Amino acid sequence: MDMTGERRIPASRETVWAALNDPEVLKAAIPGCESLEKTSETEMKATASVKIGPIAARFTGKVQLSDIDPPNGYTIGGEGQGGVAGFAKGGAKVRLEPDGDATLLRYEVNAQVGGKIAQLGARLIDATAKSMADQFFNRFTAHLTPPETAETPEAAAAAPAPALPREAMGLPLVAWIGGVIFLAILLLLFGSLL
Repeated sequence: MDMTGERRIPASRETVWAALNDPEVLKAAIPGCESLEKTSETEMKATASVKIGPIAARFTGKVQLSDIDPPNGYTIGGEGQGGVAGFAKGGAKVRLEPDGDATLLRYEVNAQVGGKIAQLGARLIDATAKSMADQFFNRFTAHLTPPETAETPEAAAAAPAPALPREAMGLPLVAWIGGVIFLAILLLLFGSLL
């Protein structure tokens, strides 16, 4: 399965990079995510519950980050095991590009699935993966979009911007971004199980 896409996020590239490295943001944005944990500077593990058609399973996976170029992007590779439901493995290239006062997040994913998941058919898997990717990006974008308030535009412009940490919960931002991408890969691969 191959999937490419892009999403315009109404925030600066640095803000998007920081959010992609924030475990709380990622956990909230990834459908079915139960845990996200750093195991080394370039590796993470995650657990997500997924239902694709008649198959429901808890997937555990590992992610490896490479070609890390903050805040421009990286390459992520990973694999996930869902017990009797099957497995998935693959990779993704993620790039962040400035677009005025927003950021374009571009991704290219390639993945393979096996086991019962593969028996569901490519069309169902692709549709579920796309749906899960859309859910992730909608939640992620909502987190970065300020809520509507009754403030005047002048008051909003005068408010100082919050400082973003270079590390979240002791983990480099790159590790969190990798985790998000890994979960996105899991969602793309296992999203069709929903």
